[in-house]
Amino acid sequence: MHKVVKAPAKINLTLDVLRKRDDGYHDVEMVMTTVDLADRIHLTLLAEDEIRVEVNKGHVPANKNNLAYQAARLLKDRYPVKGGVSIYIDKHIPVSAGLAGGSTDAAAVLRGLNDMWSLGLSLEELADIGLEIGSDVPFCVFGGTAVARGRGEDLTFISSPPPCWVVLAKPPAGVSTKDIYQRLNLDQMNHPDTEAMIQAIETKNFKEICNNLENVMEPATFELAPEVKKIKQRLIQFGAEGTVMSGSGPTVFSLAKTESKAYRLYNGLKGFMDGVFVVRLLGHRHE
Repeated sequence: MHKVVKAPAKINLTLDVLRKRDDGYHDVEMVMTTVDLADRIHLTLLAEDEIRVEVNKGHVPANKNNLAYQAARLLKDRYPVKGGVSIYIDKHIPVSAGLAGGSTDAAAVLRGLNDMWSLGLSLEELADIGLEIGSDVPFCVFGGTAVARGRGEDLTFISSPPPCWVVLAKPPAGVSTKDIYQRLNLDQMNHPDTEAMIQAIETKNFKEICNNLENVMEPATFELAPEVKKIKQRLIQFGAEGTVMSGSGPTVFSLAKTESKAYRLYNGLKGFMDGVFVVRLLGHRHE
């Protein structure tokens, strides 16, 4: 039995860090949505009692450190599953990019194997399992558009933003989320207006969505990786309507109302760097 599951990337329209918690994590508040830049997860059931992972790109672990492997392992350990699975990850989402590539792969494995192994679990139950893998996994299990609070697992779903194009730019250098968090100065940061963003999305006001894009991690990431700041400045110079970094970076994205505008931004950046993508905003939930 074989199944292919689509694993779309997420972007943060807003990202706010509220406080450091006693458990060492931070309380966040962010508005997240999905875009049509996706990995394809090929799942094949095996008679042998093993989990195999293969990836079409280097820099991605093909072992138990892979979040997709961990997702299959959790389901296998918890439910009476006979046999194993071969997981082939056809990667299109850049790695360590602030786009939840590993988390969305894990979420796709949870959804796919729930079906193939006839486990009958709801998305809510899969999201609870996903939280054991990482704080972005629950959102990726559902997809759609949501306000995430707590560590990112406390989700409130909202309607999807108006259809538009997204230009994503990922510089070659990666950044460490841990390093960024250590550099955050919680007393001196511009906090996003999360309520204004929710309102703009609910009223499908594209201009206000662009005006309220904000990520408190930008200053720390710009310090560690100045090229990220340069990309943002270039996109603004090329006339981007709204531009912000996603997650802890280093990917920067711009929203564009028309395809021609998106490709103007794309062509403007293409001379400087390779990792540029033009995709549609998805924003709708998985079934």
